[in-house]
Amino acid sequence: MKKFLDSNIKFKNQTVTERMQLFNHKNKEFPLPTEIEISESGTCNRKCSFCPRSADDFEDIKEFISKELVNKIANELSELDYRGVIRFSGFVEPLLDKKIFEHIHTFKRICPKSRIEIVTNGDPLNKKRLKKLFESGLDKILISVYDGKEDVVKFQNMIGELKLKEDQYIVRDRSLPPEQDFGITLSNRAGMMENAEYQILKTSSPLKNPCYIPSYTLFFDYLGDVLMCPHDWGKKIILGNLKKEKLIDIWFKERSIKVRNALTNSNRNFSPCNVCDVDGTLMGKKNAEYFK
Repeated sequence: MKKFLDSNIKFKNQTVTERMQLFNHKNKEFPLPTEIEISESGTCNRKCSFCPRSADDFEDIKEFISKELVNKIANELSELDYRGVIRFSGFVEPLLDKKIFEHIHTFKRICPKSRIEIVTNGDPLNKKRLKKLFESGLDKILISVYDGKEDVVKFQNMIGELKLKEDQYIVRDRSLPPEQDFGITLSNRAGMMENAEYQILKTSSPLKNPCYIPSYTLFFDYLGDVLMCPHDWGKKIILGNLKKEKLIDIWFKERSIKVRNALTNSNRNFSPCNVCDVDGTLMGKKNAEYFK
């Protein structure tokens, strides 16, 4: 049984519902992805014990998303009048990208109705950079603090000096002990945690409950690969590539819809879902029901 449940899940659930946009596809209405999550590089400055990066065989790649790809995606979302969330997060530390401010500005300029968020460990963050993020168009920053209460206070003071509003930030203490799940809603990352420092085994058999995540989230990495789910660290299911295809075409691909429907119907009998321990029902049920 999970000991820790991220308090931000309640807010995300509300966002997924309120920002749903319907799109006419083949004379039927379906929801667009409410969340676009971008894993915009191949690198991180940390190897946390509860992350697949702590495994000896996990490759760190110091490459970043291109300006051209960011512009392409922003323009495609603009054509859809996109009003959902665009979040820089994924398998990486977004603030290692020197062009992160430019990327945020691009999305906000071209997709002004969207909500731009970033998830960071805070290590590269200072007052000047924090201010520049919001000047570039950022709507919310989620800072995951791994080094203890002193850093929590440091970031809270930094935020106070800039007079950020409550809905513009979350500071999350991730330095709790293992018996409190480190302050994280832990998962086995679709089976990728077996060789990590903090080992979480694959499930011995598929979970029996549905998973709605692919029905409201479109996740892609710096290469343009669109993954089925943000938990698929092994990239077992790649639905398409944004350098070669349009985002909307990948979202409505036959394979994409089949995966959503299988998971909505509690069918996890395929890799990597057959070894994944993520609940998947905490939000997005309404989105999933449209595809059924």
